[in-house]
Amino acid sequence: MGEIVSGRERALLTRPVPTRDAAVRFLLQAEKGSTKNVAVLLGISQRTVQRWVTTRPGTRRNPGAVHAGLIDVAVRARWQPRVRARRRARAEVDGFVLHTRARFGFAAPAGPSDDPRVRLITQYLPGEVAREPFAARDAGAGEQQQMVILARAVGHACFRDTGLRAHGLGIAFTDVEFADFSIG
Repeated sequence: MGEIVSGRERALLTRPVPTRDAAVRFLLQAEKGSTKNVAVLLGISQRTVQRWVTTRPGTRRNPGAVHAGLIDVAVRARWQPRVRARRRARAEVDGFVLHTRARFGFAAPAGPSDDPRVRLITQYLPGEVAREPFAARDAGAGEQQQMVILARAVGHACFRDTGLRAHGLGIAFTDVEFADFSIG
């Protein structure tokens, strides 16, 4: 997962996603205690899930790296769905604040400026802008496409003064070190 995608996902949650044993317990609870359903969900055997959750001494096993990845993906897909929906709706109405450190610059129609440089940017972006990356993610857009959407939005807010000046200015937004989003 890229920095932009993971930053947006962090902003949509109010509590940390469970990991390790808590993640397995969460999946069991979500599947109403059925190790068979958890096994089907993860694409593994029921006996493997039973080994993870047994309380008998000496027989309990921890998930390996491959299984831990499967568990993480399954938990993230099911963690706080109503909270995510509420926070997404709020971001799409009220907007959000993007706080990022990335290589950021511009090129004017008369000729290119200095090379883009690493900048720390904190910028409020309106709700219309929030709708676009969410819609792109829902359509299956990758990190690069979402970066282009955010570059256009930050450039519009910073350099173009929300469309009042610098028409035709091209924005460069690459090498994202981190991206955090604050939703109302």
